[in-house]
Amino acid sequence: MRIEWRSLDSAADAAALAADVRALAPAPDDVAGAVAEIVEAVRARGDAAVAEYTRRFDTRGAEPKPLRVGRDEAEAALAALDPEVRAALELAAANVEAVALAGLGEDIEVPLPQGQTVLVRELPIGRAAIYVPGGRAPYPSTVVMGAVTARAAGVGEVVVCAPPGDDGELHTTILAACALCDVDSVYRMGGAQAVAALAFGTETVAPVDVVVGPGNVYVQEAKRQLSQRVGIDGFAGPSELLVVLAGSGARPARPVALDLLAQGEHGVESLVAAVAPDAGILRALGEDLESLAPARPTVAAAAAVLVQAADVEAALAFAQALAPEHVQLVGSEAEALAPLVTRAGCVFVGRSSATAFGDYVAGSNHVLPTGGAARFASPLGPATFRRRTTEVRVEGAARDLAGAGAALARAEGFVVHAQSMEARVQENGMP
Repeated sequence: MRIEWRSLDSAADAAALAADVRALAPAPDDVAGAVAEIVEAVRARGDAAVAEYTRRFDTRGAEPKPLRVGRDEAEAALAALDPEVRAALELAAANVEAVALAGLGEDIEVPLPQGQTVLVRELPIGRAAIYVPGGRAPYPSTVVMGAVTARAAGVGEVVVCAPPGDDGELHTTILAACALCDVDSVYRMGGAQAVAALAFGTETVAPVDVVVGPGNVYVQEAKRQLSQRVGIDGFAGPSELLVVLAGSGARPARPVALDLLAQGEHGVESLVAAVAPDAGILRALGEDLESLAPARPTVAAAAAVLVQAADVEAALAFAQALAPEHVQLVGSEAEALAPLVTRAGCVFVGRSSATAFGDYVAGSNHVLPTGGAARFASPLGPATFRRRTTEVRVEGAARDLAGAGAALARAEGFVVHAQSMEARVQENGMP
């Protein structure tokens, strides 16, 4: 990992610096054409196409196992799971569920002056899929984040898919997490072909209403291309962490260095940075990064960016302009700054609040907006699996509403809209 140094002279320069810092991350490959080909193949040929791409990308030429995993396999994996790992998953699931339940909205009936009422209802979707990425290690925490949140939202059926290994099987820890989280169906499939199968349905896979979860650029591009057919949580890009060190208590630097290196474990595309007005803290942090990184081969991030800001105001402006997945606030200014950070997927406040807690057991969701999408997008939560609808009861308000409604309809050229409303007044003998 190399150290990149930047300076920020004023809050006014924050947006330009944020763009410069983002440009340091490797650009993603353009896979739109390849993904479109996979999506069309799955739409046209169903299971056969999924098996073909599984053979090519996952099992390295070996014949894939059946797409659907038997429930007994998941239960057996859970029974054999290391007790310490099982206890950790249970703790994570309980905390994620508690936070998710707190995000549920109640139905609200709104009475309006003309006499009509509008009932705003929140309803769960019928069937949701959690995509669990493969790669260097299994990710049972992603099963927890997605499946527990979907269950808390009231989803009728929750399914999980994950790419199989060379032997055609899913990792037993993934299967155990699925059993622990009461997942209804588990599929041995990954990549763009899995997203397409979930969106269109195949002979084996029933179509879903929403697909959520992280994954590589092929997975995210497939979600983007299919977002008009199936709901998605957003485009989940590489991991990001910005640490803001402000005020006394921002030392020692070593724990913060470990926080940055931890997010660097997600891959070479990860964006890790720290900003502080104190040059001494940044120098110490840089030294710790240089000494700690070589002994930690799991860290793959290409660079850590250290930004010396003119003052706390400039540091905050940089955080807002970057709008990263995670912001970590360290130092005596942390509590004061926390309500001012409005553009981040998740904010970790205080020197003990390492971002890694949020990745696993804190209760917040680790599926978060990336790439600056925190300006407008939210973490994975119950709202992702619920939709709002309204019930309207006009009744005796027709007389007071029809005149205004008809005038607007005729102004837009929709004469029959106007007649439709006016007919309600005439039907009820209203003057």
